[in-house]
Amino acid sequence: MNKKMMILPAAEATSIRLVRLPDDFDEREAYRFVTGLITRVEEADPDYEWEDIALLLEEHGFEAIDFILGPGLD
Repeated sequence: MNKKMMILPAAEATSIRLVRLPDDFDEREAYRFVTGLITRVEEADPDYEWEDIALLLEEHGFEAIDFILGPGLD
């Protein structure tokens, strides 16, 4: 079972997301694929919400993971 995760960074800490990669994606391929999916959502609806992106990611085998944000590291 693949345990690779991807952090989707954001300017606001509350908007950071974590997703589990599907087993059949390597890291570089996943990065490019997710970038394309996010771009597709942004272009289709400038007023998109995270749920719009999460749904599309899930349709392609990615899984949104709940997490807590810990203290910052310097």
